[in-house]
Amino acid sequence: MAYGQTGTGKTYTVGRLGKEDPSERGIMVRSLEDILASTSELDSASVSYLQLYMESIQDLLVPEKNNIPIVEDPRTGEVSLPGVEKVKIRDLDHFLEVIQIGEANRHTTFTKLNTESSRSHAILMVYIQKAAKLKDEDAYAPFESSTSEPRINGRDVPLVTKSKLLIVDLAGSERIGKSGSEGHSLEEAKSINLSLTSLGKCINALAENSPHVPTRDSKLTRLLRDSFGGSARTSLVVTIGPSSRHHSETSSTIMFGQRAMKVENMIKLKEEFDYESHSRNLEHRLDHLITEIERRDSYVKEMELKLKRCQDSLEDAGKRLSACAGSVSNERHDYEMQIRNLMAELNLEKERKNNVEEEVSDLRCRLDDSVHITRQHSIELATLSKSHKDSLLKLEKNFKSKHAEKKFLDEEFDAIQRKMIEKDEKSMQLELEVSTYQKVLADTTQMYEQKISELIEQLDEERKISQGAKSELEQLKNKINDQKKLDQFEEQGELIELRKQVKELYGHHEYATSELQSLQRENEELSNGKLKLIEELNTLRQKLKDEEIERKKVEVEFLKIKRVSDTNIDLLEKTQIPEKLDRVALGEDKSLSFLMSNQVKGSMSGQRTTISKIFEEVGLPNVLALLKSEELDVQIHAVKVVANLAAEDFNQEKIVEEGGLDALLMLLESSENETILRVASGAIANLAMTETNQGLIISKGGAQLLSAIAYRATDPQTFRMVAGAIANLCGNERLHTMLKEANAIQALLEMARSGQSDVLSQVARGIANFAKCESRGIAQGHRKGQSLLIEDGALPWIVSHTTSSQLSVRRHMELALCHLAQHEANTRDLISSGGLKELIRLSHESTRDDIRNLAKRILTISPAFRSEIQRSC
Repeated sequence: MAYGQTGTGKTYTVGRLGKEDPSERGIMVRSLEDILASTSELDSASVSYLQLYMESIQDLLVPEKNNIPIVEDPRTGEVSLPGVEKVKIRDLDHFLEVIQIGEANRHTTFTKLNTESSRSHAILMVYIQKAAKLKDEDAYAPFESSTSEPRINGRDVPLVTKSKLLIVDLAGSERIGKSGSEGHSLEEAKSINLSLTSLGKCINALAENSPHVPTRDSKLTRLLRDSFGGSARTSLVVTIGPSSRHHSETSSTIMFGQRAMKVENMIKLKEEFDYESHSRNLEHRLDHLITEIERRDSYVKEMELKLKRCQDSLEDAGKRLSACAGSVSNERHDYEMQIRNLMAELNLEKERKNNVEEEVSDLRCRLDDSVHITRQHSIELATLSKSHKDSLLKLEKNFKSKHAEKKFLDEEFDAIQRKMIEKDEKSMQLELEVSTYQKVLADTTQMYEQKISELIEQLDEERKISQGAKSELEQLKNKINDQKKLDQFEEQGELIELRKQVKELYGHHEYATSELQSLQRENEELSNGKLKLIEELNTLRQKLKDEEIERKKVEVEFLKIKRVSDTNIDLLEKTQIPEKLDRVALGEDKSLSFLMSNQVKGSMSGQRTTISKIFEEVGLPNVLALLKSEELDVQIHAVKVVANLAAEDFNQEKIVEEGGLDALLMLLESSENETILRVASGAIANLAMTETNQGLIISKGGAQLLSAIAYRATDPQTFRMVAGAIANLCGNERLHTMLKEANAIQALLEMARSGQSDVLSQVARGIANFAKCESRGIAQGHRKGQSLLIEDGALPWIVSHTTSSQLSVRRHMELALCHLAQHEANTRDLISSGGLKELIRLSHESTRDDIRNLAKRILTISPAFRSEIQRSC
């Protein structure tokens, strides 16, 4: 336990981690290092880390557990804290991580005696458990005289040794007049002094052997009851300060240590049997035996069931055997009766067979008589058939002659019909070919000429065929007329039918001629379509030539832009972002801006002249159109040219009117390329030089995009461009609320973590712009209340960088601190954060007369600062 005045090194002695240098480790780390070195795999060490704050016990490892109760065992008097988080420690690194978590949740505050004064008592509880097995005769020997526990015969009994180590870092006692505590800090100091007073009373009572020790006056004394006058071995570390100013606190601390040395503790070894593990082993063996017995019982039951089944099957077999013997005798009797019936039926069948043979002989006699009668009838029929044959032969001759004539006419008709069918097939083939020609015509024009020539040849052949068909028809008409004269009377009906067929053939011929004419018309239409296609091909070729000319022009423009951007990129990267401090009203503020040398100015003017020429030749719309190109190279060079153009005031209005600002914001939102993000941010910083453009950038979401890039980018140059753009926006007091909503201040602080000097300069400039414009707005009555910079947590950064080694950063922060200190709403935060101390230092040590005089004037005018200075003195 560490006891002493606040600020004398208790936490340093007890709780220092010493990660980098093991020689600087405190008692907590050294104790755990020794414990872990002496434990084996069977042993365990776990820790709990608590704080007693305002008489409330809180778990530092799980801060949600507040106001943990203290429970005392009525039998043993042991103190326990139910619900406290216990963490099993694997190694020393694990313990260091656990302690860091607890220290982060501990209450500390700033006082005049200590910048980080502990406002609570920290208690580390280490629980150690060692296990070992002893034989019966060894295990029960130490307990024969002090306990009545039963013996366990014939078994090894587990023995458990438990220990608890408490390492206490007491909060320091303090006098209110010296520490300067007030408000909530005053209540914390009262609670600390009250618990330490209760501890002193308990020590006094134990040192004087008083019958009553007031351990219940405070939760601290209840927790430490075993440490003084109990069963623990206790070590006390007393810390004092060397200053003669604290002589009374030093003497009271030493007297407390002297009184504590008089207290005597009765150290006891706490050993006990691990009946729980032994009981678990016995239960496991009992379960195993029960399952074995159940298995054997089930086997016996199964055998008994099988035996019973066998007996039942034997009884069933005997019954079935007796039943079979009776059924066999009955079946034998039935078979004998069936044999007798069959013999009687056989005799009846023999009698029936004899009767049938007699009937068959009678039928044969009748058949002979009928055969004789049929022979006579056949002779008479032959004579009659001969006379009929002669008449039939005559009729057949006449029929054959007529049939031959008809067959000749049918053959002639079939020949004509076959020719007409062939003609129809050819016409169908022509139709199919024409349709195929139409399809092929859409693909290529050369095929049309060949197909059309073939089609014309086929049409000529069809004409010849049709002329031959006409001549054949005329010959057929002549034959029909001759035949008509010969068989005018006999074949009148057949000629009528032939005339009908000839008319049909003539109709087919006319249909074929009409089809040929339609094919000719289609041929003409195809030729006209061919001419139209040729004209369309010529127009398309002309369009392709025009597009090729336009493409070459764009390539020439791109090469010009690329050449200019390549020559200017080094200059763009080296030049600073234009700053707008809005005429900061303190004498030497012009030195805060980043002035370029005459050589750089000359080179920039020459380069800008070149860019202006390219701008006039190419045109701004074409340059801006390249920002939307899908090729990354084109985008990079185009955005570099736009950034150079935006550096000139007379180009900025044109860029915004042509949509250049929207294109740049679109690149910030969509691009992942670091170069594009850097150069686009620089271009927006150039455009943010005027109030009109600043309002447009904010209204289009530019502040949110810049803040997002601050968290997304990794290149310090990108941070510099983004910080410069935000810094220019901070120079407009009307945009401050929207900048806060867009997390612009948080983005500046995030980029400052890079530590780059250029980035720090831009961040400092932005904060100075913000503080100056905000101060002017409050003075003019535009807004009231606490500064938005303080609300976003920028005050600690401002205070810490007022002593920066970088001149521009230091001057910006000195100026920002003076502007914040001008308003009473910020005084309390400045006092608590150390800003007042820096303001006092600036009033004496600042290298700038205007800031030094302004700081003196603020300290003189502000009543809160005057009262705080008087109280501290």
